[in-house]
Amino acid sequence: MTGDERTADLEPELRSYGVSVESIDGGEPLELTYMTAFPGREIHRGEIGRALNALIDRAEADEWDPVRVEGTVVRSPGDVLGTWRAEGEWFEALMRYEISETEFSSRVLETVSHETEGGDELDDGSEAADATETDAEADR
Repeated sequence: MTGDERTADLEPELRSYGVSVESIDGGEPLELTYMTAFPGREIHRGEIGRALNALIDRAEADEWDPVRVEGTVVRSPGDVLGTWRAEGEWFEALMRYEISETEFSSRVLETVSHETEGGDELDDGSEAADATETDAEADR
């Protein structure tokens, strides 16, 4: 299976985990844009967890080679709620049991940034500090 085929299979996999994929670019980094089902002021951590679980499961099945993932969450097309990222090395360390699911989740949550009304990013490190476990762990 080529890299392109592996990426093409990611969209239906993500959708099966309840992630409403708007676009996916399987390059390096993998750029994932999805529409939130929770269009409030903050990114819903459970949706991040579902996206990550889909990718982790694909990687563990040797159906996806982990790379940096840059997630963009939109309320509607063009209305960005915020962003997050996960490094390829974090996926690999998790699969080698070098870091825990809690550590993996904490690293991702530390990258969450929310858009402000004016379109500027608002770093939200406080969310990561409050979280000890994401739905990425709870769903597993």
